[in-house]
Amino acid sequence: MDYGKFQYEQRRKERKSKKNQVKVTVKEIQLRPKTDEYHLRFDIKRAQKWLLEGKKVKFRVRFRGREITHQHIGRDRLSKIEDELKEVGVVELRPNMEGRDMLMILAPNKDIRQGSEKQ
Repeated sequence: MDYGKFQYEQRRKERKSKKNQVKVTVKEIQLRPKTDEYHLRFDIKRAQKWLLEGKKVKFRVRFRGREITHQHIGRDRLSKIEDELKEVGVVELRPNMEGRDMLMILAPNKDIRQGSEKQ
């Protein structure tokens, strides 16, 4: 077999596989422990819209100063968000601390994604 032809076939395979790839975008919502209920509703609606579009959503609760001693408030916030979005999203990364931030990642439900692709 000709080596040039082999290289050409490899490049074609790579190009074809790149075409079939799906890029997953991650949207991020930042909160604070003191974020009130009214603004939290907007963030939940935005996250729901993104999950229905097939995007992942990362929630970040940022603790500043002495707020770090009240991590239970952040966990409660994120568990409430999880309960609100359980129909459209599934938790990919449970709430955990990274420095002064608490992170949680939600991925879209497979059932929801398949339903939106059919339409």
